Amino acid sequence: MLNRTANLLGAVGLAVADRIEKVALDVMNRAGETPAALIVIGSGTGPSNDQLKRILDLSHPGTVRLVDRLVADGLVERRRGKDKRSIALFLTEQGHAARDDLLAGRLATIAPMLSPLDDEEQDMLAALLHKLLAAVPDSDMDRCHLCRMCDNSVCTDCPIPADFRQGTAA
Repeated sequence: MLNRTANLLGAVGLAVADRIEKVALDVMNRAGETPAALIVIGSGTGPSNDQLKRILDLSHPGTVRLVDRLVADGLVERRRGKDKRSIALFLTEQGHAARDDLLAGRLATIAPMLSPLDDEEQDMLAALLHKLLAAVPDSDMDRCHLCRMCDNSVCTDCPIPADFRQGTAA
């Protein structure tokens, strides 16, 4: 039974991931870690390239190229960081709008998958997901990585609170 349940959960996970990727392509014409970068940058107060690199689990050159694309697309701007050596990343007005569209689209594409469940079943599923998620992260950075596409405005009782302001979880 455990293998069957794990297999079903894996299929649901892929269905959700595929829907999120389609939303990202529709909103930004980009997939991969680009939408996650936009969400993470918009969640904090100016993460550095290094913080973004660690949260997204990218190489330094990959992170630089990603940020360069976001800047070229007019979604992100670089500002002086907390010290003279660092650069802080912030969303532009266009970046905030794209982030809002990504998060709204993410929820809108996932929500119909819950429609076969009645309210009681949805509450039960939420409790089970909360329990599963609380057991997943191993470190503060794991929490940030796992929450990189989350809409923290709708998660009032997060099982894995991540604080992107410092690039570490709360």
